[in-house]
Amino acid sequence: MPNKLLQSNGPGRPKDLAKRSAILEAAKTLFLRNGYDGSSMDAIAAEAGVSKLTVYNHFTDKETLFSAAVQAKCEAQIPELLFELPDETPIESILLKVALAFHTLINSRESIELHRVMVSLSGQDTKLSKLFFEAGPQRLLDAMQRLLERANASGKLKIDDTHIAADQFFCLIKGGANFCVLIGLEEALEGDAALEHIEQHVAMFMRAYRPD
Repeated sequence: MPNKLLQSNGPGRPKDLAKRSAILEAAKTLFLRNGYDGSSMDAIAAEAGVSKLTVYNHFTDKETLFSAAVQAKCEAQIPELLFELPDETPIESILLKVALAFHTLINSRESIELHRVMVSLSGQDTKLSKLFFEAGPQRLLDAMQRLLERANASGKLKIDDTHIAADQFFCLIKGGANFCVLIGLEEALEGDAALEHIEQHVAMFMRAYRPD
């Protein structure tokens, strides 16, 4: 279902989309640099090179803008197209592509910094935590669950609970390595090491849910 935050209408649509993109980029920059409370709509407008009225025309308030910025980051790294299931494509190939995109997303500089911001705010603003979860992790879980349901229906996988399986998939890909990155203990896996990590865990997932 299309997200209303992503819609634009009326004359001058390309210009409006360019302004919207600039606002989102400014929001991501300032939220990471100054935190949520330290990033005002005035400062975001100045960073984006637009008026505050323009910011409010695209996003009704700071909470909406924060949610849209998180969602835009996820969609840029893991577009909905990745969760499609063409008849001729092996499910393992699709899972590998999703896993690689997810691994890249969670280990990106922006994602790591944003997760650290959210953890620092966790005891202060549960509403903000909910916005973050629904715009990012929940969206990916829902998309993965729909993919697994289609794979189930087509006989490519055999899963009793697709909700649990979707959560298991992302937990496998994150592993302990991502936690070490979050706390600054290690650098993110890259290159062959990242690919080996992804392939091993997708293979484990397939062994658990392969129909035969």
